[in-house]
Amino acid sequence: FKVDQIIGGTVINILAIGITGFLNRQLFFEEGSIFGGNVPHAPGILPSIRVPLLADVPTFGRMFDQQPITIAAIALVFITHYVLFYTRWGLRTRAVGEHPRAADTVGINVARMRYANVIIGGCMAGLGGAYFTLQSVPSFEPLMTNGRGFISLAAMIFGNWTPIGAWAASLVFGTAQAMQINLQFFRELILPEWAFLKNSYIVGLAPYILTMLILTGIIGKTTPPAADGVPYE
Repeated sequence: FKVDQIIGGTVINILAIGITGFLNRQLFFEEGSIFGGNVPHAPGILPSIRVPLLADVPTFGRMFDQQPITIAAIALVFITHYVLFYTRWGLRTRAVGEHPRAADTVGINVARMRYANVIIGGCMAGLGGAYFTLQSVPSFEPLMTNGRGFISLAAMIFGNWTPIGAWAASLVFGTAQAMQINLQFFRELILPEWAFLKNSYIVGLAPYILTMLILTGIIGKTTPPAADGVPYE
């Protein structure tokens, strides 16, 4: 519809929330549904992939005993970096994001390139969503991502629109998430002067407060693609 893509993206996001909740009820919980109301859970947690010897190292061995989506996520960082900066496809992708008119004049189909890359990006985002139902917990609940998609958007901006930069930013946000979980597990060890950290609601805010602080500090300091979010006619 050639509208501003931030507005279009917001509409699609609201649609996704509604349609996933609706299909979840219709397919898994309603009597007479496709699964007869007897399959309230997703297929289950995927098996881990274990690197021999390295996985047995104390403390750090867990890094080498991971599930498939985790390994795929790390591999995709380097694959995406290579494709974007060292292949013809990547050059054309960057061209239609930076200066689509120039790309159009040399015969690149701007609409086709943009649609193809949006679909590829959607598949990667879907892989991130699949993590929750296939690796994190063996079930689906509406809104179970709990705003992490917007945190990943912040990570991309913080990482200056590059795969490796976004990965580094994701590790920062992941650290905040891990801190939140560990503070709840080891709350008895928290010193009295830090007693407020025993409140799970306060600790749970950590990743979101960090997101706001980072975005407040970097807005205007990163350089997005010149034509990002602008429909091309």
